[in-house]
Amino acid sequence: MSQDTLLITGASGQLGQLVLKHIADKTGAKVIAASRDPSKLGTAFETRAADFDKLDTLATAFAGVDRLLIISTDALAVPGQRLKQHKAAIAAAKAAGVKHIVYTSLPNPEPGNLISFAPDHFGTEQAIIDSGLDYTILRNTWYAENTLMALPHAVQTGQWFTATKGGKIGYVTREDAALAAASALSNPPAPKATFTLTGSEALSHADIAAVVTELTGKPLSVVDVSDADFKAGLIAAGLPDFVADMLTSAEAAIRAGQLSAVTTDLHTVTGKSPTTFRDFLTAAKGVLLA
Repeated sequence: MSQDTLLITGASGQLGQLVLKHIADKTGAKVIAASRDPSKLGTAFETRAADFDKLDTLATAFAGVDRLLIISTDALAVPGQRLKQHKAAIAAAKAAGVKHIVYTSLPNPEPGNLISFAPDHFGTEQAIIDSGLDYTILRNTWYAENTLMALPHAVQTGQWFTATKGGKIGYVTREDAALAAASALSNPPAPKATFTLTGSEALSHADIAAVVTELTGKPLSVVDVSDADFKAGLIAAGLPDFVADMLTSAEAAIRAGQLSAVTTDLHTVTGKSPTTFRDFLTAAKGVLLA
């Protein structure tokens, strides 16, 4: 029986690096790590160049690959660029004879999702389905790690500004999402399947603030603001307009309950229960107090 060949795109990124860590324990298959700049990978696995804006690199990168993990790219500054990149990768995968695609998506990306980049994910999902290839779509909810962009400063000031108005999120840790991607790539749970990966509970900012206060001993209150004021605060903090727009759209989606789902899909894919948010924050206590 011939050995399967697995390839991970975006392998130099945060999620990609964690996938490489987990897949080493999960398969006897040949594993290839791919990135726009393979020199940044620093891995014992074979490496290949894969630039989603350069089709010739994709044809070479995907040659001989049986199963492919497409980690969604970070091309968010130009509307439509990321979807164009993903479609190019899917077409190249099919042309190269790839049999199965694993893709990291977003919960409920269908039209009506308020997150600005949801159409990229929905369009990519449709392109994968239309390709006729087998697939595992992993709809990763908001990463728990995203809260660490704001929480350390909030702990210092005692105020956490949000426009979510009590909306809840079923946060998943990036570590758990990486384990799911490695599991699905090494042993697809079904020929064609879509999973929504979440934590074990949905939490509001107030819920999280209470845990942070308990862990750090520093009172943290949640301050509700409008979308406009939230965006203005992000811009004042130095974030680019497109990032401020993206994060503000996410606040609206959370407020509308579009990230509040809690599923058991992570356990289905990995056999592991999700990391609790309390355990995540406990491990990140040093970051919170930095």
